[in-house]
Amino acid sequence: MSNDPMGTNQNSDSVHYASESRSSFEVWAPKADRVELLTGKRKLSMLPLKSGWWKAREAPVHGQDYWFLLDGKGPYPDPRSFWQPEGINGPSRWVDHGRFAWSDEKWQPVPLSSSLIYELHVSTFTQEGTFRAVTRRLDHLLDLGVTHIELMPVAEFSGERGWGYDGVDLYAPHHGYGQPEELKELVNTCHSRGIAVILDVVYNHLGPAGNYLARFGPYFTDRYHTPWGDAVNFDGPDSDQVRRFFIDNALMWMRDYHFDGLRIDAVHAILDTSAIHFLEQLAVEVRQLEACLGRHLVIIAESDLNDPRVIRPVQTGGYGLDAQWNEDFHHALHAALTGEKQGYYVDFGGLAPLAKVLKQGLVYDGRYSVFRRRAHGRPAWDITGHQLIGCLQNHDQVGNRAFGERTGHLLSTDQLKLGAALLLTSPFVPMLFQGEEWGASSPFLYFTAHQDQELAEAVSRGRQKEFEAFDWPGKDIPDPQALQTFERSKLQWEELLYQPHSEILAWHKELISIRRNYPALTSGRMDLVKVSFDQEKQWLIIEREPVSVVFNFNSQSQTVKLPENLDPKRVLLASHKGLELEREIISMPAYSVAILD
Repeated sequence: MSNDPMGTNQNSDSVHYASESRSSFEVWAPKADRVELLTGKRKLSMLPLKSGWWKAREAPVHGQDYWFLLDGKGPYPDPRSFWQPEGINGPSRWVDHGRFAWSDEKWQPVPLSSSLIYELHVSTFTQEGTFRAVTRRLDHLLDLGVTHIELMPVAEFSGERGWGYDGVDLYAPHHGYGQPEELKELVNTCHSRGIAVILDVVYNHLGPAGNYLARFGPYFTDRYHTPWGDAVNFDGPDSDQVRRFFIDNALMWMRDYHFDGLRIDAVHAILDTSAIHFLEQLAVEVRQLEACLGRHLVIIAESDLNDPRVIRPVQTGGYGLDAQWNEDFHHALHAALTGEKQGYYVDFGGLAPLAKVLKQGLVYDGRYSVFRRRAHGRPAWDITGHQLIGCLQNHDQVGNRAFGERTGHLLSTDQLKLGAALLLTSPFVPMLFQGEEWGASSPFLYFTAHQDQELAEAVSRGRQKEFEAFDWPGKDIPDPQALQTFERSKLQWEELLYQPHSEILAWHKELISIRRNYPALTSGRMDLVKVSFDQEKQWLIIEREPVSVVFNFNSQSQTVKLPENLDPKRVLLASHKGLELEREIISMPAYSVAILD
């Protein structure tokens, strides 16, 4: 039997692989002289093991509540707690992951290359705000054509409501969303209906409330800083066990909850100068888990670096992740539709950035950025559109606005249709944000429910200060701590019955159907994409043989002459009735789009 309870194999060069769930009370507390397990009214001394680990003589029982005491101080929840039914400051509860009866033995997700991802937030997706309530809306997602849902973070965080990016008990589903078994039921049901499930996880920082990791060991470092809190110690002294903590967490979600992949938040804030970067180590171990499970797994990064090394194979010096969010595509499309120029949108605007990103994957691939005041990114000549996730909306781009405005609040119905068509005929893997498919009227605001009064007031002041440089006449920034801010962010499903929402939903369904039926539209070959445009007249044409798509971004109608090589026979889909095609000329109403075959 190994003396290292977590199987980290410190004396071997081989890569660790955690093939089974933890089955005993154990904790890493390298600086403690005494560690005790507190369960019920009993206090049990734990045995010191190798590498700073401690293990209890007693085996855990499903449903058992417990704490840890460190040199008599505490009690503290387990850093690897499977469930915190009373929240961040309550006892940990043991979960036997082997008890759940899965029925997805033969399940395989569709490839990312042919997927449609749908990002959702558990507590605002439905009025109930629970894992089980999500399952009651799967018919809608299936009818739309969704293949993957991406859950915003579900790890235990402070309070009853929040976005989830300030989680502190990373192994425990948030108690407000439901029990661990109910999360498994959601995943199992999705698989039975043919939908894969991706989980958003945060490994660059932890939240400020209920974060007890530093009491147990050197999980954090002051050598780096992040915008959200202390940086994680991925490359300093004792960092091997810290890396192990986060990688084991990733493996747990895919092994014990059967998630089909992870989306890693803000990987540019995972600061690591090791020869083997944390992300590379994670990718290698996920591939090993994939081989063991016999089920395809994906790792998607959110990266602000515009560095294709994140998604290049390990064998060629990359980190080996499967895909990353394409921020340049979002910014180029948003700026072209809205004309906004504030913040990072100053680097975009017009049709030229949009044309470049469609053909080359990135706009900033080493060129000078006005917003950053330096060169940004590097060329992405060797990647495909299947490695880039494109979107018109996501939680960040909506929720980080002062008033949580969706594109539906900024654009007309015609413009929304134009944006949806560009997304769903692009060479990228498309992603929709909850409610986008029907032009939901509810905003998606930033909301929290911190119980610590000092922290709550600091968050409210910080939100006001964040936007004080902007001129919002007669408007107050919604208070994140106010219940109304959260309630306003919930989707209003009854909107589906009314115009223009039902019209926008029908448009998305038609676009998704055409994308599925024409292989050219699901191809990730950006080198085969041809783009022509006229900045002055505001038209753009995408050619993806045999399909071509004509966009009129102009607020006025106009005729557009098609390239000489095009000889379309019919209009497959048009945003406006009566749109006319006469050989090489097409008459385009204002803010319109036509897909030609």
